[in-house]
Parts: sequence; C-alpha cells; structure tokens
Amino acid sequence: MAKGPKAIRGMNDVLPDVSGTWRYLESVVTGIAERYGYREIRLPIVEYTELFRRSIGEVTDIVEKEMYTFEDRNGESLTLRPEATAGMVRAGITNGLLHNQRQKLWTAGPMFRYEKPQKGRYRQFYQFDVEALGFEGPDVDAELIVMSARIWAELGISRLTLEINSLGAPEARATYRDALVEYFERAKSELDEDSLRRLDSNPLRILDSKNPAMQDLIAAAPVMLDYLDDASRQHFDELRRLLDAADVAYTVNPRLVRGLDYYSRTVFEWVTDALGSQGAVCSGGRYDGLVEKLGGRPTPAIGWAMGIERFVALYETCGGKAPAVDPDVYVAALGEGTLEKAMVIAESLRDAMPDLGVELNLGGGSFKAQMKRADRSGADYALVLGESELAESAIGLKPLRSKDDQVSVAFDELAQVLAQKLGRT
Repeated sequence: MAKGPKAIRGMNDVLPDVSGTWRYLESVVTGIAERYGYREIRLPIVEYTELFRRSIGEVTDIVEKEMYTFEDRNGESLTLRPEATAGMVRAGITNGLLHNQRQKLWTAGPMFRYEKPQKGRYRQFYQFDVEALGFEGPDVDAELIVMSARIWAELGISRLTLEINSLGAPEARATYRDALVEYFERAKSELDEDSLRRLDSNPLRILDSKNPAMQDLIAAAPVMLDYLDDASRQHFDELRRLLDAADVAYTVNPRLVRGLDYYSRTVFEWVTDALGSQGAVCSGGRYDGLVEKLGGRPTPAIGWAMGIERFVALYETCGGKAPAVDPDVYVAALGEGTLEKAMVIAESLRDAMPDLGVELNLGGGSFKAQMKRADRSGADYALVLGESELAESAIGLKPLRSKDDQVSVAFDELAQVLAQKLGRT
C-alpha cells in the first residue's frame, strides 16, 4: 500500500483546533501595536543572501549553519528569511521610507532556520515583529517594552520576567571586545570548539553559549556594563527610570548579548520558566548602525520579535483560551424542496445580521444525523426546515444549549427573533 505524503521535518501544519487561537492572539497583538501608532508592512520571504550576511553577521550560527540558501535560475544567491529586521531595513531603504522620516512598523509571518526541531523551535516558525526607525532616545526603547508588557497584561499571561542590558556604542564594544579576548585567551584550554572559533571573530557570542561546562568561566568574564561609554550609560539609566515610572519590573542581566551582530545599546528579553528550555518568548534591542551598514543614511532604530508558537504555548499554559468561533445557528433541511429554501434563508440571515455565524447542513442526512451535526457545530440554535414548515412559511427554532422548547417562527420574522434571542438587538 502506497504511503501518503509527509510534511518536511520541522515544518508543521497549524490545524483548525489551534489556528483559531493563533488568529485571536495575532489580532490582539496587532490591535495593541496599532493603538501605539505602528503600521503594517508586508515583506517578501526571500531576499538576497548578502543582506543577511551583512546584517546578521558572518560569524553567527544563523549565517554559518541555519539559513536556507539556494541559487535561482539567474545564478543569484537567495535565502529564505531567517528573521524580519534585515528585510524591514532593506524595505525602508529601497522604498525611501527613511529619508527625513520616522517609521513605526509591524509585520508578521514565517521565518526559516535549519536547526534541530524541538518543542517551540521549528525550521519554519512564525514571528510578530515590531520596529521603530528614526528614533534615537530611550523613550522609544521604553515604549516598545511597555507595549509588550501590555500584551501580557491584556491576555492574562503570567510567568514572564523581563531582562535588560546595554551593549554600548561601537567604540565601547570594541574596548570590551579586547578585554573579553584577553580574558578568554588566558582560559583557552577551557573553551569548546564553537567558542574557540568565535574568539577572534565574535567573542561576545561566547557569552551566549549554552554549554553547561562553560558557565562558570562565562560568569567570571568581564561585564559590558563596566565598559559603557557615557552616552550609552545615560541612555540605559534613563530607560530604567522610564520603566520604573511605568511600573514594569525588570532584571539587569549583564550576560544578555542577543545572537545577532547588529545590536547596540539596549537589548532585552521576556523569558519564561513555563516552556522548558525554550525560555525566550519576546526579544529585541537597538540596532543604530544597521541602516547605514546596509547602504542607507545613519538612522537609529530598535525593535522586538515574538515567536508565535511559543506565544501560543505560553498563553495556553497560563490557562488562556481563545473566544469560540462556533456558528450561532445551524440550518437543517429535510424533505423535498427544503434545501433550496434553507439556502435562501441562510443567505438572508447573513444579509440581515453580518456578524451572525450561520452554518447550513450539507450532504443531507436524517433528522437525527443533522441534529448531531448541529450539536457538534457548537451553535446555540438549530433552524429546522421540513416540508410542513415550508408549507406554512415558517421554520422551527430549536435551542441546542438549553432545555427550552422548539418554537415555530415565520420566515419574515426570523431575523428579528434571532436578534432578540442572541441579544443583538
């Protein structure tokens, strides 16, 4: 017997029982972002490979190991986007959105990284991404963090803590980099293979190592906050004051460096203990040099990204449940000539009440079978149209979630009666 097709490893179907929760959470996040003045931008999922090499950094796991890269028919190297920020900046430059302008933007969609699939980490994964370009002060840093805190509050999501740090300006980072290299050179025999490779090219990434054998060594390493330039220290201090004023609790984590090369100054993560090893739910930071690095004019910028799979898992772990999307009424038709009229009635109800969910029984069936379908649909009422009802220009209104009796309602009064029953008058 032939086997059916398989999904690609790490690229999962989001089934109807779950997709309603996805859609609900995306609508909440979208609504909050737009209330803060952020507007949607839609980006291609494929970009030139060079965009990610220049933005993310050559010596990162993403570029070295995880990107889905291929040549098109013209021999151009293209890559499925592993993250959204680089594409956002490219779109801003390409379309002239950053010339003497400031932009507050959001986007959402699939990203792709070739890594070992595990719960909360997939090869095709979805992100919600918010970016503010052209804003220099710590006020926008605070706003983005406060906005994310509002998301958790409005959805009743707990078990999240905020970690913040500052990576300083490039000059301060260079000094700190030299101190790190000197420190790790003295302990070279204790470094694992990845850290040895990064020692010369990107020593800050050693601090992001998850190797348990290296944690004591990392804990004793120099701290970036001790090397901050005056402007970055002032920026970070003001950010903390703004978060304190907004009553957003946080922990300063001096080891928080984020995994992408383009970050500077503020970096932050919302982390949870509710999802096992996949603790980061929403992460972001400032990338003031990226626009210029990609060919645009010097433009300060900051943003955050949230993994939707982890967001959904955390929402459900915290007891969240998306509002039901069941129909309000289920229309059953039994007997000759009833289906045609039932379809007309269903459409007339949709015309009269655009927010009414109406499901029409399809495929026939006995009265018992249709009532079983009506009950499984989750509808509050069944509309039962038989030959006798058709002859009387009326329809049976049968409550499905109470023990009330079925009543007969004239066709021309049906919309009004349903509006009253459902509290939509």
